[in-house]
Amino acid sequence: MAWSKTRNRKDFGSHRKWHGCRGDVLKAAKRIVQISILVCAALSVGACKSLMGETVAADDASGSSGISGGQRNAPPTLAGTPVNSVKAGEEFRFQPQASDADGDKITFSITNKPNWADFDKSNGKLSGMPMLGNEGVYRGIRITASDGTDKSSLQFDVTVTAIGSASVTLAWTPPTQNDDGSTLNNLAGYKIYYGTEPGDYTNQVRVDNPGLSSFVVGNLTPTTYFFAATAFNTSGIESDFTNEIAVLAN
Repeated sequence: MAWSKTRNRKDFGSHRKWHGCRGDVLKAAKRIVQISILVCAALSVGACKSLMGETVAADDASGSSGISGGQRNAPPTLAGTPVNSVKAGEEFRFQPQASDADGDKITFSITNKPNWADFDKSNGKLSGMPMLGNEGVYRGIRITASDGTDKSSLQFDVTVTAIGSASVTLAWTPPTQNDDGSTLNNLAGYKIYYGTEPGDYTNQVRVDNPGLSSFVVGNLTPTTYFFAATAFNTSGIESDFTNEIAVLAN
């Protein structure tokens, strides 16, 4: 390649026409490419491709960082508290409440699943009925929800107790007044709460007969239980707890 006229090499006036790439022009072009590369290094994949004159899809522009449109993915949330004790022969059931602020589809998984329980991967429900021989403490049961990018988990223990032959008979005087002193004319029944630790009522029995004034709690193991009870009316309003009593089941 050559210039049309052989004048001073630094003269880029209108008297010459360029027919090829001289060394100075190549160096300038290389500097421009280097500047473009540095700019691209500081931008996302999509912005870099746009700078270079290409068009990209929205998914490509987000890269693989889990960030779309400048906002970070919100992990799913899990809520709920399962019962921590169940007797052999009784059904256990727990399904956590799950949600995702981004509206992403949630999938579920579990670790340390009890061998007597089934797990539904579509909704996170754990259910089953332990039988004789399954007694014991099942620790570290973990249910995990994933939106494909982030995860959240709930962990808990479940104790399976044996079916007992002991029982306790409880008796009470049915209430006749509301808290405000008015006559109680819509009594619907009672709830009996009990457990093996003071103030920790892991079990309850609902008595839907307001005319009863005593009840036998059976299938207990021979140990001391702590009891308290409430009354409820036809609107479902429940009274305060009675005083707690300790009884040795036999």
